[in-house]
Amino acid sequence: MLENLKKAVFEANMMLPQYKLVTFTWGNVSGVDREKKLFVIKPSGVPYEDLHPDDMVVVDFDGNKVEGRLNPSSDTPTHAFLYKNWDKIGGIVHTHSSYATSWAQAGRSIPCYGTTHADYYYGEVPCLRTLTKEEIDEAYEKNTGVLIVEEYKRKGLDYEAVPACLCKNHGPFAWGKNPVEAVHSAVVLEEISKMAYRTELINPNVLPAPQILQDKHYYRKHGANAYYGQR
Repeated sequence: MLENLKKAVFEANMMLPQYKLVTFTWGNVSGVDREKKLFVIKPSGVPYEDLHPDDMVVVDFDGNKVEGRLNPSSDTPTHAFLYKNWDKIGGIVHTHSSYATSWAQAGRSIPCYGTTHADYYYGEVPCLRTLTKEEIDEAYEKNTGVLIVEEYKRKGLDYEAVPACLCKNHGPFAWGKNPVEAVHSAVVLEEISKMAYRTELINPNVLPAPQILQDKHYYRKHGANAYYGQR
């Protein structure tokens, strides 16, 4: 079942150690089949060097395992809730990459200090609140997904224009139109986290880039009038 998607999700997962986004088993990638309302995700706790395409696990939008000999990632309920509520995403990544996670542990959103950030994210990358005791005790992983969706709605954020967030005291989630694009978002997120950290070290009084510059860089790559790259 979903053999091509399993292969794609496996290959996207293998990009995480390649780009130094994971240590040990601290991360996962998933990819969705919208027509079948199923998604494929990395199995829980399996070292990347031991993974094979047929180890990928098929689950439904309620997080129930449909196919696979291994247990799916413990973050499966988070992925499931995001797929169920955001119909324009096709891949999701969760890591504990060190710079992005440092911002999450500090409880800070990542300001847009320059054009590298603005090319990919419209405005700051938000750091969301910590889950309450009740949310953690009731259904921790699912409520992480609920928090992301509800906070984006509350803040008026477009999940396509800001395809990543930080969960306070936890770490980053990123997404895209497919698993590889989601990994791309996660890689960029780690780089801009590093840049923002260094920027504040160099100039503690730094301000975000001017909005006109942010708009120019974001919209030259996104939207109806985008002109970056080849058609």
